Order: sequence, then C-alpha cells, then structure tokens
Amino acid sequence: MTNKFEALKNSDDSGEEESTCKDLQSAEKMPLVIPPNDHKLQYSYWLWFSRRSPGKQTSVQSFDQNLKLIGKFGSVEQFWAVYSHLVRPSELQSHSDFHLFKVGIKPMWEDEANKRGGKWIVRLRKGIASRCWENLVLAMLGEQFMVGQEICGAVVSIRFQEDIISVWNKTASDQITTARIKDTLKRVLNLPPNTILEYKTHVDSLKDNSSFRNTDVFTR
Repeated sequence: MTNKFEALKNSDDSGEEESTCKDLQSAEKMPLVIPPNDHKLQYSYWLWFSRRSPGKQTSVQSFDQNLKLIGKFGSVEQFWAVYSHLVRPSELQSHSDFHLFKVGIKPMWEDEANKRGGKWIVRLRKGIASRCWENLVLAMLGEQFMVGQEICGAVVSIRFQEDIISVWNKTASDQITTARIKDTLKRVLNLPPNTILEYKTHVDSLKDNSSFRNTDVFTR
C-alpha cells in the first residue's frame, strides 16, 4: 500500500488493515513535535477514521478499537501535509466517518471532555459533504467560532441517503455558547436561512445509544 490514506476508500477487516491500525494506534501516545518555523495553531488536533457495517450493533469497547488514528498536527504546515493526501469524504464508503478532535479528546460520548456536552447536527444532501467538511475544518483551525475552549471537535458521517456533519462542544447547558456555535456553523457552511439544525446532548445519545435520532440503529 503506497498511500495509507487510499486504504480508507475501501476499508474492510483484512489482516493488512488490522496491522496498519495497530501501527496507527501506537502513534496515539507519541508526542507531537512542531517544527520551530511552522505556523502554530492555537490547538493541536488528531484526525480519526472509523467505519462499521450497516445495522451492526457496536459496543463502547469495539467502537474505541475501531477508531483509526490517521495523524496529528499542531501547525498549518502539518495540517496540509495530512489533508492534501487524504481521501475526500464523498469518496468514502457508506457508514464511514472522519473525526477531527483536539489532542487529548477522543470522539466518544463517554470522554471526560465530552460527557457534559452535545453536538449540533447538520444533514446534507449527497454530493456536498466534501466542500462543507473542508469549510468547517478550516473554520475550526482558524478559531472562527470564537467560543474559547468550548469546541471539542467535529465529525463528518457518510451514510446511504444523506451525509451528516456534527460539531461537538463541552457544555450543553451553556445556551449562549451553543447558539453562537450554531450561528457560526450556518455561516461557514453557507447554509440557507431556513436550514434546520438539531442539537443533541451526549447524555441523550448514551440513553438511546444513538448519535443522530431516537430511531437510529446505533450510529455513533
């Protein structure tokens, strides 16, 4: 495999992928070194990938094990080194997800930084996920949300009939901050004024074992 990012297009449970996954997971504990001449970001991030079989029930442990760490970055240069070689969301198989989170925060409801928070959910028609995801990522890295440390991360979820973008924040009870995140999200994604955004707390997700709606078959 000349390009490890190409494996994400047709990810499966092959032994080769498991070996690669182990190598990537071991990198989770490695310190991030930012070259002195790089343009440092306000926060460092790590990018994860996950994929599951449609309709397959997933436990917390198996979800954690299914997360594949693609890379870390703390500067503009390091970000583009990862992003420029990455498969675009629209090229991924259904039920695939990219998770971009600050280093130290895992894309899991149970994570200490997430468990009192929630997420804004935007449903997208097929074909625009790649553009919207790039706009969102650049807005996050550029601190356009202006909510201090409230943003934990963001996820793009590729599904069969629609794609979904979500922005996770730390404090679901802070209505002023969550409203600001909503307004900024609509602006950076250039969404029509009548676009409906949903907010769901991670407490509710834990209760119904669903990321997006009560009727979901488990879709973290």
